[in-house]
Amino acid sequence: MNFISQRIEKLSPSATLAMSQKSAELKAKGVDVINMSVGEPDFDTPDHIKEAAKKAIDENYSRYTPVPGYLSLRKAVCAKLERENNISFTPEQIVVGNGAKQELFNALLACVNPGDEVIIPTPAWVSYVEMVKLAEGKVVTIPAGIENDFKITPEQLEAAITPASRMIMLNSPSNPTGSIYSYDELRALAEVLGRHPQILILADEIYEHINFVDRVHSISEFPEVRDRVIIVNGVSKAYAMTGWRIGYLAAPLPIAKAVTKLQGQSTSGASSIAQKAAEAAYDGSQECVRTMREAFRRRRDLIVQLAKEIPGWEINCPEGAFYLFPKVDSYIGTHSPSGRNIECVADYVMYLLEEAHVACVDGEAFCAPGYMRLSYATSDDNIREALRRIREASALLSR
Repeated sequence: MNFISQRIEKLSPSATLAMSQKSAELKAKGVDVINMSVGEPDFDTPDHIKEAAKKAIDENYSRYTPVPGYLSLRKAVCAKLERENNISFTPEQIVVGNGAKQELFNALLACVNPGDEVIIPTPAWVSYVEMVKLAEGKVVTIPAGIENDFKITPEQLEAAITPASRMIMLNSPSNPTGSIYSYDELRALAEVLGRHPQILILADEIYEHINFVDRVHSISEFPEVRDRVIIVNGVSKAYAMTGWRIGYLAAPLPIAKAVTKLQGQSTSGASSIAQKAAEAAYDGSQECVRTMREAFRRRRDLIVQLAKEIPGWEINCPEGAFYLFPKVDSYIGTHSPSGRNIECVADYVMYLLEEAHVACVDGEAFCAPGYMRLSYATSDDNIREALRRIREASALLSR
């Protein structure tokens, strides 16, 4: 007898975590694998944040926390949004959870009814589609290719909207492409959404601080949609705090209350110690953010330069995050000297893992067949060596 529910049976496993696991298994066997599949900063959490966590332990912050988070942290989030984004929220509109991922999921469960359509521009992060499935919504994708810098147009958005449209998930800077919507591009999308007041905007801004432009804008800046935007962000990427598991949601008050209600019946409040560390991240010096951003900018420039040397790859220059998303379908239909056939990008990715010992992720996982994702959240030396291995392994493939 099968005791697994249908909702889990229909769920796809995370391709990024699966590739990271395969990489770890090869490493455990002594293989020198360079893992470019994981979306995690390779820096250590800054010292002043760690000191705040130690202080919190010494001061006995060891009990259950309020479901939406400590008031002091929610005030720090409000101050951050006012200071950096020029957006006003009250602490009652903030919900702190166990990472931005939980708050994205909470927002969907709190706002989407079975059959509601959720618009997802693609390429999109691997979990978006699966989260919508769990919320029993209907996924409506809008594809955007490398020729458009992986960004949808207002015309595409308008064409995708139906009376059943309930929400759009917008991710800028983007995982997996690193693309950033400009102020004018967001304004054009906001004008379309302004004509459809039934649609909520779930703005995933977790990569906000890892950008190589003058400023990253939020769609919440536009008055025609301001009261329908749900912002999700957190400390994982900007402050190298992935393991601390702190994210937040900033939303209209009824939605924040609904998410708090939901979270109260699932995980309750997030870790007390991690919350005090996150508070120090927002209230303290931001020099660490600038230092890491410049390192990622240098790595971006390096990987773009080296990727251009690989025949058959089509690339853009990402403006944020720490991913390169090349179009690599030119290798479909090739074979290796040992007779290994490359019939899809998944085969190419597996070939690179097993023959070049570089772990990447198939673009199919991001609703973008023909592409693959490389994370450059690793050292300059690893980037150089990984791209050398990929270039040499790719050169062995022939038709």
